Amino acid sequence: MDNVGGSSSSNNNDNSGIKEQDRLLPIANVGRIMKQILPQNAKISKEAKETMQECVSEFISFVTSEASDKCRKERRKTVNGDDVCWALATLGFDDYADPLRRYLHRFRELEVDRANTNDPHDRDDLDQIPSTGVRQS
Repeated sequence: MDNVGGSSSSNNNDNSGIKEQDRLLPIANVGRIMKQILPQNAKISKEAKETMQECVSEFISFVTSEASDKCRKERRKTVNGDDVCWALATLGFDDYADPLRRYLHRFRELEVDRANTNDPHDRDDLDQIPSTGVRQS
């Protein structure tokens, strides 16, 4: 019998009953990110977007799980940016961990500056943070 309107077991993918729509990044966001790196006239198939959606969602879960395990061992409940950087490095993604650490450091500096100037809505300085090494068009 079909499970109309509900989540079938095949959509849960062994993620503790999490629905696929809650497990995956929105496909429109994935497509938008993919288009940023491609020439303007390039097209992206639905299959390519769906494949990338699965990959990036799995990658985020993989890194977050590693960071969460670290926090659990340290008896902390909150995963922070340093934990994510640690997890990336631990999992062998140093090419991403190092730029992310630099970004995080600069972000924190700007947050302190912003707090000192009492302008919490001024986010333009984030555009001045050095690139994470990912090419953008």
